[in-house]
Amino acid sequence: MQKLKKITFGLFILFVMGSFNTIKTAATEELKWYDWNEGVIKARKEGKIALIDTYTDWCHWCKVMDKNTYTNELVIAAINKDFVPIKFNPELDRRYINGGDTLSGRELLGALSGGNSSGYPTTYFYLTKKSVLFQEAGYIEPVKFETILKGMVAEHNK
Repeated sequence: MQKLKKITFGLFILFVMGSFNTIKTAATEELKWYDWNEGVIKARKEGKIALIDTYTDWCHWCKVMDKNTYTNELVIAAINKDFVPIKFNPELDRRYINGGDTLSGRELLGALSGGNSSGYPTTYFYLTKKSVLFQEAGYIEPVKFETILKGMVAEHNK
């Protein structure tokens, strides 16, 4: 009888520990960021929305958005489901493929913003099903960002 109690208790402990690991895994879900050249192709191929986080290394509010918004569990879940997240720093010395053109970071930023850059951070949403681009300027706190994400999904699926 004593052995049966020990086995039952041991199984109970294993079950509880397994539950904590499951909870921990869900809570530590992260975003996998893509660069422009890879991410836009992936978004088109999968029929998802390209979420383009335009930032610079010196931008304070970009770092706050990374720390607060892009670590929020609800934001992460929404992005992972319907978006391909792309990090884009126009100040890097890189070449970006846009259609048949190869552009510098500044040229791509000009193309995205229609020549009217709004500062950093700016989030662009490229709806691949419609070939439409939306822009949200500035830091966006998690609850508002989640609402924007839902709106982009609804617009994309109309």
